[in-house]
Amino acid sequence: MRTIAYKEERRDDDHAFDDVESRMHRGNRILFDRDSECLRDLIVRIEGQKHRTMVMWALECAQAPLNVLRMRYPLEERPANALKAAAAWAQGDIKMPEAKRAILAAHAFAKEIDDAADIARIHAVGQAASTVHVAAHALGLPFYELTSIVFDMGIDRCREAVDAKIAMYQERLTYWQNHIDGLERTWAPFLSK
Repeated sequence: MRTIAYKEERRDDDHAFDDVESRMHRGNRILFDRDSECLRDLIVRIEGQKHRTMVMWALECAQAPLNVLRMRYPLEERPANALKAAAAWAQGDIKMPEAKRAILAAHAFAKEIDDAADIARIHAVGQAASTVHVAAHALGLPFYELTSIVFDMGIDRCREAVDAKIAMYQERLTYWQNHIDGLERTWAPFLSK
């Protein structure tokens, strides 16, 4: 009886991933969005956060795709420069136009390569950096990074890794939600509100 209940539960859980599989079979370049069932809880939590919380969360979580890009393209600095510029912008050390140039340069790098997973990683980093401008850009990080995982592993083998990454997003969001007000950091005036 217990096995049957588990299988029924698992079948319902697998159904939450059907939209991702459908997008992949249609040839979409981004496999997750606001309607992705597996991201529902994370999206609800993200939408209720302070802008500063999302900036810190995005800049931290973007380190994982950035590290993969650094290993695969050791001479390419544009994604790392985008995150550095975003951090400087968040602190008020530079203005938006300078940060925007760095972020757009990172996205331009994605147009120069053919690997779908790496293209998604670059956009994940760019979206994370853009979170300084608008908190809603934070959603682009999981949309693109999870897409890269699916492209790397294949739709049939990626579910455990996707679930683990979503759990990590949740855990780090909880951390930043609980610690943002005690963070000793200089903020740009628009983030100090």
